[in-house]
Amino acid sequence: MKQLIDKLYETNSLSPEEYKVLIDNRNPDIAEYLFEKAREVRIENYGYDVYIRGLIEFTNYCRNDCFYCGIRKSNQKAERYRLTKEQILECCSVGYDLGFRTFVLQGGEDEYYTDEILADIIRAVKASYPDCAVTLSIGERSYESYKAFFDAGADRYLLRHETANEEHYRKLHPKYLSLKNRKQCLYNLKEIGYQVGCGFMVGSPFQTTDCLVEDLLFVKELKPHMVGIGPFIPHHATPFAGKNAGTLELTLFLLGIIRLMLPDVLLPATTALGTIHPRGRELGILAGANVVMPNLSPKDTRKKYMLYDNKICTGDEAAECICCMRKRMESIGYRITVSRGDHKSIQ
Repeated sequence: MKQLIDKLYETNSLSPEEYKVLIDNRNPDIAEYLFEKAREVRIENYGYDVYIRGLIEFTNYCRNDCFYCGIRKSNQKAERYRLTKEQILECCSVGYDLGFRTFVLQGGEDEYYTDEILADIIRAVKASYPDCAVTLSIGERSYESYKAFFDAGADRYLLRHETANEEHYRKLHPKYLSLKNRKQCLYNLKEIGYQVGCGFMVGSPFQTTDCLVEDLLFVKELKPHMVGIGPFIPHHATPFAGKNAGTLELTLFLLGIIRLMLPDVLLPATTALGTIHPRGRELGILAGANVVMPNLSPKDTRKKYMLYDNKICTGDEAAECICCMRKRMESIGYRITVSRGDHKSIQ
């Protein structure tokens, strides 16, 4: 197995069969060898800096009914909310003073926020904080919508593809959603000029090693600037309520693989990792990640943006979040940096 890791380290690529063998035959010794290589590559590209993104969850309305998601349209128990432009700008103000230089506007696919409304919000954020990056994470839109947001000043776009296997995709989503369209959105975003992020759930229902291999191959083909992966965590008010969660162990292993595949990729240690293990985000950084995303959302809305159960940091003030995160990163020899944290190719 170490020979396969060495090959991936040297060439940034393996065959589908080799990825499958590596994943299926992993063990703690192999994992630690992978993480050593991943850290080496990560430090070579980004040093010991950890980039922070200020997450602003501005709406939990969604027109979709994805089977795994707590804010799906059919969840009648979700307490819905929308933030105004003024509330979003207030979140940015708090975040800027704390050292955030990237704001991530994340929400469900909420048709209330038209292209005009969103473009106006983006322009307002960029006018107030011209030295900051704006990242959008608002799902599938038309090419024209993506172009309008880009022209308004949006810099990055996160759109997790969730799974690159057609059959698996159909088991996770209602019939009107398609993997083909999801992928096309990602290619549209790249063509327009965004820094683009894709990603997938680890351990989602019906996922096989072959599915994971397809995910890795798609990530390699797309060559995104960012890859967000995290363990599947069930939500009690979804069709997948009784399904098993994904594991910390496999998520970390895949983080290490992705770091070797795409040496300069921006790779978050996600909130979901911190939810399934008290030191999940630190372990993610030690597996090759270099981004964390503390929450800047208003305290009274955080518990309402529940994509999965038991999400952490829902009661913290933003200052508490960043102070805690800074200490966590320093405890493992890394440092939070005040920076937009662009992909290496942009710097």
